[in-house]
Amino acid sequence: MASRLPAALRSALIAAAVLGLFAVLGSLLVGFSYQATAERIQQNEREILLAQLNAILPENEYDNDLLQDTLDISAPQALGTEHTRVYLARHDGKPVAMILSPVIAQGYSGDIALTLGIRNDGSLAGARVLNHKETPGLGDKIEVERSSWILGFTGRRLGDPPESRWKVKRDGGAFDQFTGATITPRGVMRAIRQALLWYRDRGHRLLETETMEEAHHD
Repeated sequence: MASRLPAALRSALIAAAVLGLFAVLGSLLVGFSYQATAERIQQNEREILLAQLNAILPENEYDNDLLQDTLDISAPQALGTEHTRVYLARHDGKPVAMILSPVIAQGYSGDIALTLGIRNDGSLAGARVLNHKETPGLGDKIEVERSSWILGFTGRRLGDPPESRWKVKRDGGAFDQFTGATITPRGVMRAIRQALLWYRDRGHRLLETETMEEAHHD
């Protein structure tokens, strides 16, 4: 019995070592796989976000890394949320536009999250809906996939139409509403108008290179 014990012990140790080696190799493979997958997911998310921003501001209008040139601001009364990210677009080093995301509008069924682009001349580069809870077939016409309605804001600015006409037609304004759904377009239109007012009164300062650089260092 005594002569067999060392052999049995050696076999047990060898088996344990082999199992341990497989466990280490398995952990390394899982780690490498997770890292590769995480990087791929991150890259996919970056590409999706950039495509969303380029739908508002065409990529030939800027030459900087839009996703890196950002600033987080807080203007809840004007933009409807505590935190809004500003993507600054530059061309040849000069700021040409900003994209705000999100801007929150009040719809019929709750909050509507928007992404808005504003050029340095105060005109709207474009607007898109990020998410909403509006009624399918009625309020969901704010989606560009459902209707071209939201494209009608592109190029508009305060003064075009006159500020007093930044309302839906039912309220005496210049903008169409949807048949059977007025609250939703009214809320989106108000949010866009508020964002343009914020840009006119305060936001335009973010398009001054010196101001942006100082803000990054604060």
